[in-house]
Amino acid sequence: MAGVFKRSLSFPNKIPSRTPSKPPISYHNRSISLPCRSHPLISQLKNEIDELKTWSSKLENRTSAWLCGGLSRLKDVQDCLDDILQLPQTQESLRRQPTWAEKILEDFLRFVDVYGIFQTLVLSVKDDQRAALVAIRKKDDSKIALCIKSRKKMAKEMDKIVSTVRCIARCQFPGLDSGLSVADAELVGVIIDVIEVSMLVSVALFNGISLSFKSRKPSWIGLRLPKKEKKVKIGEGIQEFQEIGVESLWGLRKKGYEEVRMVLKRMQDLEECIGDIETSGQRVFRSLINTRVSLLNSLTQ
Repeated sequence: MAGVFKRSLSFPNKIPSRTPSKPPISYHNRSISLPCRSHPLISQLKNEIDELKTWSSKLENRTSAWLCGGLSRLKDVQDCLDDILQLPQTQESLRRQPTWAEKILEDFLRFVDVYGIFQTLVLSVKDDQRAALVAIRKKDDSKIALCIKSRKKMAKEMDKIVSTVRCIARCQFPGLDSGLSVADAELVGVIIDVIEVSMLVSVALFNGISLSFKSRKPSWIGLRLPKKEKKVKIGEGIQEFQEIGVESLWGLRKKGYEEVRMVLKRMQDLEECIGDIETSGQRVFRSLINTRVSLLNSLTQ
């Protein structure tokens, strides 16, 4: 019986022999946890960034609806980044790269400033638009001249903020460690992509308005500029803005009722487009503010 008892004891004694396999299993669990640090929000953000890049490549139909669509997508990108910045692992990653994070904080401050300036300029455009509508109804060429002068000033201001936005994208990103972890490198890459697409949409917006408001007099459009160059330049503007060019506003007293009515209708349509762009720009402006606040909190907590 003792021998049988010994054999019965020797059987369970083999169970501990399986214990050496536990460390590899435990190690394996730790290894698969590394990719899990990449939050699903980052995948969502990458998809939204890809959609914006596709949007920016569609140059053949630059309408106000196209522009508002890009601004809406940019707002979604900023909102998604803001959600990512709320994650503890994101905040830890940013604190490990303080110099680089400070640079990103500065970039978003410049975006906020630019969109703040844009909101002020849009209010000025809306005021000029209302004045132009009154002038068209009265066929007041002197008031129309003031509106045209205001458009030219607006184009110059837009050119300035286009230069500011492009300068943001040209700046380097200092302070990055050469030995970034996979998760940190992914976060860095996606934030840089957000800045890039923010620049693409902003340039399309500001440059589109600038080119649309610049004077294109018939006397030199057809004579001095090559036909191909004219098409490229006009194509970079916004269609609804260019349908009511400077040339169509001159000489209202000499135009008939139907012609004036058509000009008035286009100006009213343009007013609606400006309102839509203003609303979309405001949403982006608020999202940029939220993103920058989240970045600032990540660095100061």
